[in-house]
Amino acid sequence: MDSDRKSTVSSFYGGRKSSLDALNADFPSPAERTRKDSSSSFFNPDRASRAGVDLVNSNSAGYNRNSFFHTGREEPLKGGRDEEQAEESWDVYADFNNTGPRYSTAFTQGDKGYQQIDRPRGEETESTVGPVELVTVPAMGAEWGRSEMRDMTKAGKREKKIESRTRKWKEWNRGERGLCGRWFTRRFLVFFLFGCAVVVGIILAFTVPRVPGFSLNATPLIPATGSFAQAVPVEFSRFPANFSFPAFASLEIDTSSNFLPLVFNHLRGYVFDLDSNRQIARGDLGHSTFPAKTFPVIQLPLNFSYVATNDTDPTWLNWYNGCKNNATYTQGGRPGVNFRLVLEMDIAGLPTTHSDSTQVTDANCPIELPLNSV
Repeated sequence: MDSDRKSTVSSFYGGRKSSLDALNADFPSPAERTRKDSSSSFFNPDRASRAGVDLVNSNSAGYNRNSFFHTGREEPLKGGRDEEQAEESWDVYADFNNTGPRYSTAFTQGDKGYQQIDRPRGEETESTVGPVELVTVPAMGAEWGRSEMRDMTKAGKREKKIESRTRKWKEWNRGERGLCGRWFTRRFLVFFLFGCAVVVGIILAFTVPRVPGFSLNATPLIPATGSFAQAVPVEFSRFPANFSFPAFASLEIDTSSNFLPLVFNHLRGYVFDLDSNRQIARGDLGHSTFPAKTFPVIQLPLNFSYVATNDTDPTWLNWYNGCKNNATYTQGGRPGVNFRLVLEMDIAGLPTTHSDSTQVTDANCPIELPLNSV
């Protein structure tokens, strides 16, 4: 290779062969090695020590502003209290070149750095090279007490909550504190409940339905009409002794004591023979609504049905004679029927079933048998 094309880098890098035969190579003498090493830019025995004061001003391999590539705008790096007290700028290279204040005391000795810990006698080993030092750590606090350890558990926290609720309840019961702030005290609660009771009583006085009164019209039993009359056929028989026929009970309801419309979930009627006290009819009006402060007239459907052992049964005879054709009697007409009507009412708004009853004597039978009937 030509001499003008050789590298001008120091002898530390330049002029060295790519490969070396260690057995056959001629090693230079010590003087020659010293001369070559002396000319190296990496080491110069005549130069001052790196730890000297003039290290920053010398062109050494230390750290300075010329050792880094300039990336553009330079600003002093600050942080913490340096931003509050910007009396002197902080140089990032000063800590490495020993030219500025020490921002780190990790490797200094004294009261603010490491602290010497006396080693007990008898614990010296061969592996101990020098004095043992530890980084200063904050002093440990007092040990946790048993009660404090208990308070940190779930059971302890639960007990604290229970104790807090009990204490608050006792204070409220004594009138020392209030709920929802300071105004909901025990005295306020008494007046509040009294006011609620008055308001509820007034509301119930106008909204709770009253049990109405019933009265029978001049003709308590009238013949059935419409689909109900077709559903129940008229029948009187001696063998076996029985009878069945449909009819309506004509009633008048008194709703004058109600402020709201009266609603019946069920209005059931039962008819009993007044002489033998046997049940001979029953019916149900179903769900019905009647206006308040009125006297509406209703027709309660009744299905008369009775079965006797023979034609001498008193109940069968009473109703057979009362329902015979009027032409079969020459004097005074046919006799009336005697019965007792019982009403059971399921009124919306009332928890229980209410009942009412009335007795009727010498009433006209709602049907009339033909002349040729048995």
